[in-house]
Amino acid sequence: MVALVPPRPRAARYARRRKTRMAARTHDLTDEQWMSLQDAWGGCAYCAAPGPGLQKDCMQPISRGGRYTLENVVPACRSCNASKCNTELTTWMRRKKHNERLFLERHVLIVRELTGARRSPESP
Repeated sequence: MVALVPPRPRAARYARRRKTRMAARTHDLTDEQWMSLQDAWGGCAYCAAPGPGLQKDCMQPISRGGRYTLENVVPACRSCNASKCNTELTTWMRRKKHNERLFLERHVLIVRELTGARRSPESP
């Protein structure tokens, strides 16, 4: 007699796929960079909500080829991170009526500031 194995729950299948995708990518965001990003944004990058519970959100989701890098990660509150899910950033921002241009300009400035400080520590 063969014992039947119950099917895996959807969440378990998703977690396994995500783990495989994560292992296939090179992620180079350090803890120091993550702390610098949180300080520079001063809260959720999307809605400006303050909070100690900010999460790492990939602007280009991992499921769509993104990775955890300084240029791709922003701090997001739980609500924004969950509602964005793996949606394309500009589509989600337009749907939520966030100021897309302001976000993108600020993102460029913050990344330039952080990468410039990282590349040339001897500059004043």
